[in-house]
Parts: sequence; structure tokens; C-alpha cells
Amino acid sequence: MPQRLKLIVAYNGTAFAGWQSQTHRNTVQDHLERAFRHVGGERVHIHGAGRTDAGVHALGQSAHVDLSGRRFSPARWTGALNALLPPAIRILRCQYVTQDFHARFSAKGKVYRYRIWSAPILPPLEFGRVWHIPASLDVDILKAAAEKFIGTHDFAAFGVNRGKSANRTDSSRGEPEASNIRTIYSVRVQRKGPCLAIEFFGNGFLYKMVRLMIGTIVRASLDKMTVAEIVRQLSLGQSTGARFVAPAQGLFLVRVWY
Repeated sequence: MPQRLKLIVAYNGTAFAGWQSQTHRNTVQDHLERAFRHVGGERVHIHGAGRTDAGVHALGQSAHVDLSGRRFSPARWTGALNALLPPAIRILRCQYVTQDFHARFSAKGKVYRYRIWSAPILPPLEFGRVWHIPASLDVDILKAAAEKFIGTHDFAAFGVNRGKSANRTDSSRGEPEASNIRTIYSVRVQRKGPCLAIEFFGNGFLYKMVRLMIGTIVRASLDKMTVAEIVRQLSLGQSTGARFVAPAQGLFLVRVWY
């Protein structure tokens, strides 16, 4: 009887072309599937809760896989898979779940964190883990701008159509979103010295939505647009000017809620 195993996975996304399997690309999903094949002797398909892009990190990505039986305990799966995975990918824990659980479709919400280093010099150990902005940011404006995203809105101005791509093995990745309506439950901005951490908790996110929101609030904090323009884009459900996508390396998928 098939058994469904739920995984909590962390990874440093710097070296990977994202989560989703792509032909001739180095992806997190491919590494996990190869490790399962080596340990369990069967080909499997890993279903992730979120399709993080190239360079994006995860502290608590959720995924599931269907196995032919309960060959190993969750603890043994964790140890055996981590022994084969590259050091930049680690399974934190796993457990058997019922067949009605789905890593993506059962999710009720996600938390994303974006980190910005606002200082002239970036410490080497932060390289690849933050967006380095040498200029000084107006944190009060940044907070005011970020709070405008709270609530239920049409986020069409803050999403990108994934589009079709021949090298993607999962055709569903290219399908347009059924709706651009999303709810952001909370936004938290924390500053510790030169490091700013902005967390978004929402019921779902469009492709590149967090990075577009971050690019927008940073532009506002640098006096390149107004908070009123952000409100207008949300009310219209469309962009009113040029958009800026924040770099991938500052983004972390923190947690998936079920």
C-alpha cells in the first residue's frame, strides 16, 4: 500500500536553479529525487509546497513523496537521505502522513522573510544571503509602505506570469494563476544594526510577488516613488510604472502552515 512521507527541507539556494525540476539544471527537487532513488530503489516524484526560484533559500520548505511501503522509519529516512544530499540541502525531519495531505494544496499559509543589508560594506559571511544596499534607507517610510500590503488585494501588479518554458518538466508550472487575489495577514519589519528583515505572512503568493513587493518598498524608502502609488497599484490591480524585482539571494521561505 502506498505510503506518503512529509518532509521539512532547508537549503541554501545559492548554487541551485531553484526548487522545481528542470532539464539539465541543478535543482533541489532533482537532488532529493535522486537521493530517494538511491536509498529506496524506486523512482519517486517530490511535491513541494513552494517553487522557490534560483538563489532563493528555505528554512522550512515542506514537501511530500509517495513510497511503495514503510521500508524505513522517518528517522532512518532523514539520516540516509542527508548522507547523500549535498551539504547545502538538509532534511530537518519527516513523518508519515495520510493520503489526503498535499504539500502544496493543503497549505493554509506561508511565511517569507527578506533580508537587506543597508551599509557601505557587506560582511563576507553575509554574501549570498542578503540584498546589499550601500545607501541609507528611510525605515519609517519602508515600514509604512510594507503595511499597505496587509489585507486582501488584487496583487496583479506584484506578480509575474510564469509563462511556458520548454525545459520545464512540470507543465503545470507554466499555467497562469487562476486568480491574483491574495491575503497578507501580517508584515513585520525588524532592524538589527544595518540588517533589515521583512517578513510576510499570507495565504499564498504569486510568482515573484515577495521580491516585487520588496523592490517597491525599497524604492519608496529611497524616495523614488510614494506610498500613495503603492496604494493606487493595489486598488487598480495593475502596475502604474516600471517595476523592480529585488534580488533572489535575500529571500527565505521560512515556514509553511497547514
